[in-house]
Amino acid sequence: MIRFCTLALYLFCSVVALNSCSSEPEKKRVRTIEDDKSDSLLLVYDSKKADKRIDAYMKELHKKRGFNGNVLVAKKGKIIYQNAIGWADYLHRDSLTINSVFELASVSKPMTATAILMLAEQGKLKLDQTVNAFYPDFPYPGITIRMLLSHRSGLMNYVYFVDRLWKAQRKNESKGITNADVMKLIAEHKPPVYTKPNVKFHYNNSNFMILGAIIEKVSGMPYSQFMQENIFKPCGMKNTNVYSKAEYDKIPVDVVGHDRTWRYSVVQNFLDGPVGDKGIYSTVHDLFLFDRCLRKGKLLGKAWLDSAYTGHNNLVRGHFNYGYGWRTFEGDGHKVVYHTGWWHGFRHIYLRDLTADVTIVLLCNLTNGSLLQLDELYKMVGMPVVKKSAYTGNGDTSED
Repeated sequence: MIRFCTLALYLFCSVVALNSCSSEPEKKRVRTIEDDKSDSLLLVYDSKKADKRIDAYMKELHKKRGFNGNVLVAKKGKIIYQNAIGWADYLHRDSLTINSVFELASVSKPMTATAILMLAEQGKLKLDQTVNAFYPDFPYPGITIRMLLSHRSGLMNYVYFVDRLWKAQRKNESKGITNADVMKLIAEHKPPVYTKPNVKFHYNNSNFMILGAIIEKVSGMPYSQFMQENIFKPCGMKNTNVYSKAEYDKIPVDVVGHDRTWRYSVVQNFLDGPVGDKGIYSTVHDLFLFDRCLRKGKLLGKAWLDSAYTGHNNLVRGHFNYGYGWRTFEGDGHKVVYHTGWWHGFRHIYLRDLTADVTIVLLCNLTNGSLLQLDELYKMVGMPVVKKSAYTGNGDTSED
């Protein structure tokens, strides 16, 4: 009888322990008053104490290279420079403010990857599951979540495929389509792939659009809701939302994208419907809070973060790689993870030096070449020069 009671007690404790472990990630994401106070202190900034070298550099970048946008630079968790430079909407001569909300374009991808890894950490999916496990009619067998995260699926870019289809069929281009709509179109039309799965790195938006669709299927909620409840709110990102043209006739933000010159403001269309590859709207402050949230381990455990920051492809030019939702750069003893974005009049770069604890956020709504001139900025903050070859060109070093 004593032996039976001892065994029963052991089994009970084991179940409790397992339940505690499985629920731990949820506990990490509970927001507290202390978190709000900590974030408020993080965002304290005295413009009189701004780094004068960075200030002079950014004003020169604006004057001579046409930089138009918002910038934030932080070291070891403290903002050393921030500014809003130029127009939010040139047609109406509306000026940017430091709280202006930008369409993040592909800077959305690290957040989508974080969401997928959170679901994996909770045991709700596995990285080696195929897309067919969630969408049985997906016409390309053998493509895993891991391949999508690291751009090794070999798939075509749905943006070009759907754009050609819409124009050929003369469909309404003002109404946004959903991720589910795109998955149905892929199943129906079976557009040719770029290469076989897991052969090489090939950056394209299909990978993260599909990841967005998988988040919706696994969580049972819209991507926008999942991101709000599991990433934005826990990290205190109060000015960050997912906006899709499938849900909004007009995206409710004031910053307008401009294509290369002020004469062309970009009108959002049906391709602003799918999310995951893009579709998150945010501010420089909230991206800084996302950086701190990740560094503090509030969203993912160390092993999962390390897997996101580890290159899962062959090195390009000795320094560049792609992890799970992050581009990676290693040089001068530093590890930098970053992502760029380029979509419908917006162009950005978001860099995090994991070694020196430096964060740089540059959000632009004028797609000129100003972000190709950042070498001096890197040197000023003590991080390695992430050469412009990291975010120009095509193929394995493509822009977006």
